[in-house]
Amino acid sequence: MTSPLSSIATRSAEPRTVEIVVPGSTSNLGAGFDALGLALSVYLRLNVTIEGPDDRQGDPHVTFRFGGMTLDGENSIERALRAAAARYGTTLPSITVDVSSDIPLKAGLGSSAAAIVSGIRLYEAIAGPLPIEDVLTLASDLEGHPDNTSASILGGLVTSCQADGKVLAVATPWPAAIRVVVATPLVPLETKVARAALPDAISREDAIFNVQRTALFVQAIAAGRYDVVREALRDRLHQPYRAALVPGLERALAFEHPKLLGVFLSGAGPSIAALTDGPCPEIDTLFHALYQELGLACTVRALDVHQP
Repeated sequence: MTSPLSSIATRSAEPRTVEIVVPGSTSNLGAGFDALGLALSVYLRLNVTIEGPDDRQGDPHVTFRFGGMTLDGENSIERALRAAAARYGTTLPSITVDVSSDIPLKAGLGSSAAAIVSGIRLYEAIAGPLPIEDVLTLASDLEGHPDNTSASILGGLVTSCQADGKVLAVATPWPAAIRVVVATPLVPLETKVARAALPDAISREDAIFNVQRTALFVQAIAAGRYDVVREALRDRLHQPYRAALVPGLERALAFEHPKLLGVFLSGAGPSIAALTDGPCPEIDTLFHALYQELGLACTVRALDVHQP
């Protein structure tokens, strides 16, 4: 599997052709709101041609081609590329970028974060590598929170926090035994809409509830205590407030199966993720039955974790 830190491969001299591969992600993982992220084996790919000095004619151009994809809204790849160039005072050469992706848009699987990270990686391909701290911080600044961007940069299970204008992030490998099954109903949900549903303040009791379970989740994964994962995935900060926006969430959270470790809202939704102890096709069946009853089309994916 492609390492996130070696996902830029130069394939020829001038003009240079570069391939950039960035994984998608799920985030929050229940209680770890804006703190926990997990890189997944869905990918955004850029095939880039960077013109050399002898190939330039007229003013430099930056051209993106999305093939059969429909760009809905801002091009976050270009936004991140230009933000990095502005921050470091770099003049961009002429480039042509062909974009392909199997990360669904507006689905809670880190499509915007992957686009931002790929734009920064594209800048690195042009100007040279940046310190990892700069990559983490710039990506978080552009996304607004670090959980998905840090996972797309580092891979594996990532814990992030923001401190003094910087992002601190630690990645650890994900246990191979735990599988991730993601159900994505075809009802796009804007992150800004999902965030608008959250309260401005919470009780100390709810804050303690989530802090305890976030810490429990990280320790449970590290120690192999999968028997407590279901409790560790419980949340009071965002899932209860977003349930009205995410069809089937409350029922999916109550799924039962001997191999099911727990269920959580993937990012802002509407994707819902389940963790299973090994392969468990019965969970696919539960998801399909749920959305068939709700009258909604749904894609169910069993995904590997993109390891650090």
